[in-house]
Amino acid sequence: MTVPAAAIALLFAGAAAWAQGPGNVLVVVNTASAESREIGDYYAAKRKIPPANVCSFSTISDEVITRAQYESEIAAPIAACLRSRQLEEKILYIVTTTGVPLRVRGFGSGLASETAAVDSELTLLYSDRIDKPHPTPGGVRNPFFGKVSAPFRHPDFPIYLVTRLTGYDVGDAKALVNRALMARNIGKFVVDLKGRDTTQGNTWLRQAAAQLPRDRVILDQSPKVLAGLTGVIGYASWGSNDPDRKTRVVGFQWLPGAIMTEYVSTNARTFQRPPADWKLGTWEQRSTWFANSPQTLTADYIHEDVTGASGHVAEPFLQFNPRPEILLPAYYRGRNLAESYYLSIPLLSWMNVVIGDPLCAIGKP
Repeated sequence: MTVPAAAIALLFAGAAAWAQGPGNVLVVVNTASAESREIGDYYAAKRKIPPANVCSFSTISDEVITRAQYESEIAAPIAACLRSRQLEEKILYIVTTTGVPLRVRGFGSGLASETAAVDSELTLLYSDRIDKPHPTPGGVRNPFFGKVSAPFRHPDFPIYLVTRLTGYDVGDAKALVNRALMARNIGKFVVDLKGRDTTQGNTWLRQAAAQLPRDRVILDQSPKVLAGLTGVIGYASWGSNDPDRKTRVVGFQWLPGAIMTEYVSTNARTFQRPPADWKLGTWEQRSTWFANSPQTLTADYIHEDVTGASGHVAEPFLQFNPRPEILLPAYYRGRNLAESYYLSIPLLSWMNVVIGDPLCAIGKP
């Protein structure tokens, strides 16, 4: 699906009027995790989240959880919070924290995989309540995908937008919140293609650059991998799937409110810190892997000072990555972080994770 540039320019004119507030956010805290409690308390205080909008429960704090555990120890308690506090319609955004499991373990492979990100499963709590529970093999179409003209509200879109506050440590997660509160619509959007690659991914990157003001874009179509840039507010690339990318980090100076996305299959596979000397590797050389993959890590971008990020707990396939030609223009035109990312994500109950404060917005240009 390609969203015409003219449509995007027309539709964001009223974005500021669609802004939501703290009363629309549910903060999810795993009481079994000290990190989860600390991050949840910090965010709720900084964003002035109503006390009734903090949902606490106890489950394992491992990154991986079984499907049965997810249903009984995460989905059921959150649904009960929403129902008992009469928040099912009012809540639009759910915020998870470090210490809430990251991935649901599943069987199957390819497009029939039952593996999914916990956060992506939680998006469907609303529709599961009003309809029969969604199937677990494969993903579920995101009804908000590409709807750039529409305000996000219930019941128009029967889903929750779920983001996560996390990083390598509590400090990283708190810094995400602090930067979100300082976000401004300044700086450059950096779009780095994979050389002369002719795949659809490069086409989407070019479309993203074309829908932003020329004086706000750095577009690189050469084999060179951009690094060391200053004043960056948005970034899209191939990450470690660009064969010319040799370093874990790009070394940008990120502005408060900066967001990123990259076409990488496993960048949110873990938020555990790798050894300081770990470097990107190859699938053929297992000794170069960290957490069962040689690929870039979303957490490195968070530690490097981005405010919003995307990633995948397992193989999503290129067509189900966040679409940069939707994400970057939406954010530039004033959509908040959660809406910008979910406008660009085609499937739910899938591998996608969105990191950051859902209410973060840089405002209209």
